[in-house]
Amino acid sequence: MTDNASPDLHAPAPPDDLSGADTTDFGYRAVLREEKKPLVRAVFDSVANRYDVMNDLMSLGVHRVWKRIFNAELAPQPGLKLLDLAGGTGDVTFGWLAGGGGPAIMTDINVNMLSVGRDRAISRGFVSDLSFCVVDAEQIPLPDRCMDRVTISFGLRNCTDKMAVLREARRVLKPGGRFLCLEFSRVQVAALAPIYDAWSFKVLPAMGTLVAKDRESYQYLAESIRMFPDQETLADMFREAGFTQVRYTSLSGGIAAIHSGWRL
Repeated sequence: MTDNASPDLHAPAPPDDLSGADTTDFGYRAVLREEKKPLVRAVFDSVANRYDVMNDLMSLGVHRVWKRIFNAELAPQPGLKLLDLAGGTGDVTFGWLAGGGGPAIMTDINVNMLSVGRDRAISRGFVSDLSFCVVDAEQIPLPDRCMDRVTISFGLRNCTDKMAVLREARRVLKPGGRFLCLEFSRVQVAALAPIYDAWSFKVLPAMGTLVAKDRESYQYLAESIRMFPDQETLADMFREAGFTQVRYTSLSGGIAAIHSGWRL
């Protein structure tokens, strides 16, 4: 790609800093911290029934491959307990159970999203060793050291206090437990970046208008990805939260990444 490429291929530049003592980012907007959760809830209320279609659109279906890699990294075992934060429509939880994992708790802060996941679980026969709970990942209502695995996939970037989520995940893990995060990340292949930007900021919102009659939610989702910490920054946040043996794997040139850390 040359310097003479059309400017339409480039994403609008994110603001330098939208966070302060009382504010945080909602996409490229600065909002009061207490306003973000209701705004995010409204986005996912809007897209809940089309969430899987949304993920297919955002990733051209590749999110399914990413989740298979993620579930393989989880290494399900019958004696291990899973807490799936921001569980959405259940792909990670179902992968855990289908892979032979032990009891799972599927959670989401959004009731509509959790309802879709529950209905999908019933239709797939995942009714034993599975419970559902509306949970704010920043304040997990579980005792210390009670879970073997904690996961969050495509949910951390929507949280107001990401460090609180990481600390809570560590708190509820048993010693020897592991936390894994799958999230959109920072593209690391230069030739891919302008194409990805055009897809995110031109094509995706237009598709959102056609498929879900909701351009604004898809615009927010594209912006939220750009505001999320890059791979190294998120790894540093894991370490700051107390995780050890922190590592990450970039997927599809950095469009997504899997981060993990252990509580030892």
